[in-house]
Amino acid sequence: MKMQTNPSTRIRTERRTVIRNYIRLYLLLIRTSVRSRMQYRFNFAFGTVLAAIIQLSEFLMVAIVLAKFGAVRGWSMYEVGYLFALMTLAKTLYRTFGNEVHNLERYLVEGELDQLLTKPLPVLLSLMPRGFRLMPGELLQSGAILTWAMGAMMRSGQITWWAIPQTLFAVFTGGLILFAIGMATAACGFWTTRISMLQNMTEDAAQTAARYPLTLYPGWMSGLMLTAIPVGLVSYVPALYILRGELGVWVFPLLAAASCLAVLLALAFWRFGISKYQSTGS
Repeated sequence: MKMQTNPSTRIRTERRTVIRNYIRLYLLLIRTSVRSRMQYRFNFAFGTVLAAIIQLSEFLMVAIVLAKFGAVRGWSMYEVGYLFALMTLAKTLYRTFGNEVHNLERYLVEGELDQLLTKPLPVLLSLMPRGFRLMPGELLQSGAILTWAMGAMMRSGQITWWAIPQTLFAVFTGGLILFAIGMATAACGFWTTRISMLQNMTEDAAQTAARYPLTLYPGWMSGLMLTAIPVGLVSYVPALYILRGELGVWVFPLLAAASCLAVLLALAFWRFGISKYQSTGS
């Protein structure tokens, strides 16, 4: 006699199967994207070197000023270097996997989003692997600055080896927060189509500002970067605990909760935006 399967068990099994299939498809699309990019290896190598030089020169200008005048608002050159590298690594993580979310305007303007809407896959799953980026230049540059800054602070006794896993955790949660900000900003394009000016404020300008201590800015601006556009949670807040022992160990549960909440809220806004989207063919 054949046993009947519990409906709830069957539903959970089907959901797990769908998730596994989505993951396999996502990895397949990533491999395809990487292979297509590696066909032009000289361009890839040249772009890697150029990106590393540009990022490094930007920090060197700040480092020269700090070496001349010392600390800025109590933050040493090594601490500022840590903030700079932490934000750059989090941004690299976000743009490696979510770059096409940042480039959604092109899909909206050229009508390519309509093609994705006709596919049986969720739009976000179809979109993200298309722009999977290998960013070794940014990774090497930010890794070098982070190693230099943390090495100096370890030698002075300011931090210990325990700061390394804490920093990796901060990079991961920071990447999720930046992805959520990028996704929420991109979702505004379902109504406005053009989002580049908005991205300049919520992503480019905000991320650049958060590479430095928030104490440099007016109170209203610091509050904005900790709440409405929470880039301060990417670098400044974790650095306060990791480098200075301030705020308390509750910082890490806060970062985990904030990153998960940010992604869930951004995803809900994204889905709402798609439901209101008027395609170019309508």
